[in-house]
Amino acid sequence: MSKSWRFISTIAKKEIVEFVRDWRTLLALVVIPLLIFPALFIALPLLLESEAAELDALELEIIWQGDYNSDLEESFNDSNVKFTFEPLPANISNLSDIGDDLDRIRTLETQAIFRLQANDSEWMFAILYLSTSEASNEARSRVITAVGEWESDVVNGTLVEANLDPEVTLNPVKWDGDWESADAATKGEQAGLALSLFIPMVIAIWTASSAIQPSIDMTAGERERGTLEALLCLPCSRLELLAGKWLAVASITSAGVALQIGGLLFAITYLASSSIIGVPSVSFTSILLLLVAVVIFAVMVVAFELALAMKAHSVKEAGSLLGPAILFIIFPALFTQVINLDTVESWWFAIPLVNILLAMRELLLDRVIFEHVLVWLLSSLIYAGLAAWFAAKQFKREDLVASLS
Repeated sequence: MSKSWRFISTIAKKEIVEFVRDWRTLLALVVIPLLIFPALFIALPLLLESEAAELDALELEIIWQGDYNSDLEESFNDSNVKFTFEPLPANISNLSDIGDDLDRIRTLETQAIFRLQANDSEWMFAILYLSTSEASNEARSRVITAVGEWESDVVNGTLVEANLDPEVTLNPVKWDGDWESADAATKGEQAGLALSLFIPMVIAIWTASSAIQPSIDMTAGERERGTLEALLCLPCSRLELLAGKWLAVASITSAGVALQIGGLLFAITYLASSSIIGVPSVSFTSILLLLVAVVIFAVMVVAFELALAMKAHSVKEAGSLLGPAILFIIFPALFTQVINLDTVESWWFAIPLVNILLAMRELLLDRVIFEHVLVWLLSSLIYAGLAAWFAAKQFKREDLVASLS
């Protein structure tokens, strides 16, 4: 046993050293997974906040067509909008008919056109804008906000004239207290729910994608370089050779996933300090089972990708095989996000890939259901064993192992 492990570990070390020798590989292996979550959770919100502040400070030019109302104009005082007044066009069928103003809207000669018309007992309005322009959308949003405030003043004034209390009349049914105090879930459980909607998907996709390049390099790449025959001359079995390569790919993939989780924990800590999202409350049992699920998933994915890469006769062919294989990870990952965990049947936890992803979701919610754990654990071990068997079968085929050079 010690001799086999010596062969396996030696092959794994050799493959890892060769793979990480290029600084670009280290960059992709260390920097990208370490920064992906901080960039997603910290840099992206800051960028969006900056863009929103820039839009808020933007002075917009809007054309006001039709009837004038001084109270409505007062509602626009703090909206940073510059108006140009025009009469309503005569050849429009309704206020939403763009008509001859189409070119002015599409060329952004004006960010929006606000049309207002007074009838006997009501006001009619429309906003012409370009939905593909951020400035035009912002103009429409400011107009709608101002019209809403004006409408509220008009309604409240009408009710006061009729000796009615606007608050009681417009809101006869009220929530007593506050929303948060009525929620039985803790902040940690709420954070777990939020994280369970995307963490399993990201981990699954990253694990599968990060294993592609080393799998190709250590199989089809070695066949193209003609170095695989040297490994076959070692006094070790094909299974030991496979185990060594699997250990190398799994180590590289696990390092990337571990760094990614480290970046995730840093991002969560930052968000928790900013009161954006709390730290999930997960028990030790759930954490342990979550790690088991990730390990089993890695075993299955790495073995399957090694087998596919070994079937290929060139690096190009291996890339063509493994590239679309990611879709078999993405679709189940997206699919499991919409499954209701409150009423999920146990047989869902026996479906390949779906079972692990559902397990991760449940465990992040700190739900340890014995029946579900038993089903996904046994089924995943079976699938991982089948993937390893399939990979071993490929390594035993002389026509696939032999170099083409």
